[in-house]
Amino acid sequence: MKGAGQEETLRAIRAVSSGEAIFSPSIASRLMQYFSGLKPISTESVPLPDLTEREREVLTLIAQGFSNSDLANRLFLSPKTVRNHITNIFSKLQVADRAQAILRAKEAGLG
Repeated sequence: MKGAGQEETLRAIRAVSSGEAIFSPSIASRLMQYFSGLKPISTESVPLPDLTEREREVLTLIAQGFSNSDLANRLFLSPKTVRNHITNIFSKLQVADRAQAILRAKEAGLG
């Protein structure tokens, strides 16, 4: 029969191996105090808040006239990843092509 300490240790090992973080009660309390004092980020100040930060970065570069291969090189991404970002941007902005995306970017103050 396993003791409570051994059960707790095994649970912690399993949690960490699956990517979770384990904190002592004192650290958890300090983290809660720290994060409770932060102001929430206002989505009103972020242009096109439905886009991720990376998608906004990609859209800004598209609006500046960069090609997909230029984007891949500049952002250290694979061409496939750039295409995926662009597909996501088009979907989120509900635009059909690059020209419409550029217009939306310019309207939002990007590029």
